[in-house]
Amino acid sequence: MSTPDHRFLRALRREPVDTTPVWIMRQAGRYLPEYRATRERAGNFLTMAQTPEIACEVTLQPLARFPLDAAILFSDILTIPDAMGLGLHFVDGEGPKLRHPVRSAADVARLGVPDPETDLRYVPDAVRLIRRELKDRAPLIGFSGSPWTLACYMIEGEGSSNFSRAKAMALDDAPTMHRLLDVLARSVSTYLAAQAAAGAQALMVFDTWGGLLAPSMFREFSQRYLAQIVAALKAHPAVADVPVILFSKGANAHLETLADSGCDGLGLDWTVDIADARARVGSRVALQGNLDPAVLAASPEAIRGEARRIIDGFGAHPGHVFNLGHGITPDIKPEHVAVLVDAVHEFGRRTA
Repeated sequence: MSTPDHRFLRALRREPVDTTPVWIMRQAGRYLPEYRATRERAGNFLTMAQTPEIACEVTLQPLARFPLDAAILFSDILTIPDAMGLGLHFVDGEGPKLRHPVRSAADVARLGVPDPETDLRYVPDAVRLIRRELKDRAPLIGFSGSPWTLACYMIEGEGSSNFSRAKAMALDDAPTMHRLLDVLARSVSTYLAAQAAAGAQALMVFDTWGGLLAPSMFREFSQRYLAQIVAALKAHPAVADVPVILFSKGANAHLETLADSGCDGLGLDWTVDIADARARVGSRVALQGNLDPAVLAASPEAIRGEARRIIDGFGAHPGHVFNLGHGITPDIKPEHVAVLVDAVHEFGRRTA
């Protein structure tokens, strides 16, 4: 499948671009009235994510509104645990829950690597449909949760502020935790490779809860498996030339070692200065980020000012993809997103 030379892909290769590319984490979401209408029609989130035609519709909604430089597959990070038989479901106001959490070595031993084209067929089917409907207007990003982040939900059985059960397993029974993380790393690698084979033009790994770990635990239980995934993807014939972005929220102390993983880009949350981040990693990787999502609730003037500050902070170097430091929240006005996208394209021309 051909891949035009979009500015988003050029930026990930640290090549010159005409202006800074921008996309927004969770850009297909509840802040859009058209998304809310589709969700009401579908009945629930899982139906949307598991129906390729609806996933395609929702993926394309933000691109119909804004001149974004990439689309991201509409899906969920917990597709892999669901395919492992853990019983993913969503409770209104409480978020995702798993009916069969993983709490013992015996539970881990029962887990296998899901086959993306059978157990998760709706995901590559959605990728193929989205690529066809996009008609190369913008590149498509596929994604997965990281092994540590998936393990957190699988052990806890739901969201948590500190995932103490997962940390306790890591400390009390490290061999079992490593077996769990290894099967997850192999699952993520296989899953992302299938997305690339189906047409995804970039891949992203969301290590949402890596920042909860102390430095030594981060290296052992998160970073190690992120590097394993990158190595597996780069060795895979379907993925060798597909850029890989790692986003480990709250793990700013580890940017240098994450940059050494072989990935093409690093996502940044908003608690690190982008100029400092670039000084630390140099030109080894592209950087993606890193506007505080709450800025989008401020005035258009403030949004423009913050966009300019980040672009100026990155400087006149190749390799910047503008994004938020985490997902957009449901309270944001779509008009404010339009202000941001236009500001990035305007101010980004000065540093292209």
